[in-house]
Amino acid sequence: MKIEILCTGDEILTGKTINTNYGHIARRLVEVGLGVHWGTTVGDDRASLLSAFRQASERADAVIVNGGLGPTVDDLSQEVAAEAAGVELVLSDHWMERMTQSYARRGRVMPANNRKQAMLPANAEFIDNPIGTACGFAVTIGKARFLFTPGVPREMRRMIDEQVIPRLLTLGGIKGVTRLKRFHTFGIGESRADEMLGSIEAFREEGGIKLGFQAHYPQLETKLAVHGDDEADLQRRLAPVEAEVRRRLGNFIVAEDDQTLEGVILGKLIAGGHTLATAEMFTSGQVAARLAPLPGAETIFRRGMVARDAIELGLAGEVSPAAAAAIAQDQRAASGASHGLTVLMQLDEGEDRPDFGATICIGIADAQGGASRQARLIGGRDWVRVGAAELGLDCLRRHLLGLPVDERIDFERR
Repeated sequence: MKIEILCTGDEILTGKTINTNYGHIARRLVEVGLGVHWGTTVGDDRASLLSAFRQASERADAVIVNGGLGPTVDDLSQEVAAEAAGVELVLSDHWMERMTQSYARRGRVMPANNRKQAMLPANAEFIDNPIGTACGFAVTIGKARFLFTPGVPREMRRMIDEQVIPRLLTLGGIKGVTRLKRFHTFGIGESRADEMLGSIEAFREEGGIKLGFQAHYPQLETKLAVHGDDEADLQRRLAPVEAEVRRRLGNFIVAEDDQTLEGVILGKLIAGGHTLATAEMFTSGQVAARLAPLPGAETIFRRGMVARDAIELGLAGEVSPAAAAAIAQDQRAASGASHGLTVLMQLDEGEDRPDFGATICIGIADAQGGASRQARLIGGRDWVRVGAAELGLDCLRRHLLGLPVDERIDFERR
């Protein structure tokens, strides 16, 4: 089955907005065994959209259209779809009621122009959007089935997984079930992860499980895509491979699937009846910002200090692991928390140097004493800032799990 992804909007055509939606849709299709043959970007112009729809309808079997489902005059997807299909626009009473109720729950009156979002091509198939006002739909134009999704990323992503991919699998005659298993790691790059996993037999072509990597600094996502006859078949094939990946990647795995590193840490703190205080230097408070907003953190997170330099944290001497551990102990005592975490950073001189970076010192304190470590990061200010926050969180995760905090990390390798 030949699939085209057609993205609309002047903002992405002109480069004002980076088109991350295309990348997400394409990756998800490939992960479930669906190929992508064309990718098209069209501005908010009626004639250009109509031409693009007609061209796509002649060469593709299925077309995912992303964007243009909003309430404003430059949102043209429904109107152009109806014209290309040779049908009228009709009001969806169901979606009109859904939008009205959504606004009412928020204590607001729905603006009149939102009615436009309930106007769909006649005989269009409804595609649910459970978290937004843009109504998804599917319609046949020429020989292709067009599936329309909103440009809002969080709405689009949920609809792709829950609504669009199942329809495409059915359309393509692909039976069975597909699953994507994800491992989030910190401290290893793509090349090292590939070396650690590449010899697993199940990843060879005849093994039927596809291995993929996606680097999003400072983490690396390792993905296993598998298709099976049913859930039992899928689980039978995937379970031993999951176990082997966990064994080989070991302590570098910080979370799996929809988990996050900070979520794992909070879960361990809650399970152990622990509380936490943090002190951060030059991270802009990223450690606290990732932990404090999580549900349940209000009973765990006692205190967070954010400083521009070490003096503000009470450090008179050199930045060192011992100093970081001492500050963590001070934070723990002052706040009454069971655990303290400190991230200190000493930036190099001269940011124009190719080897510019920082020395990072992490300190963790608890009733038994704690742990500390030192690491070097090379890169610009933002690079080392993000890496330092991740390193601090990972050290805390390891400490809570009883793992060594000083295992070698690799920020650079790909």
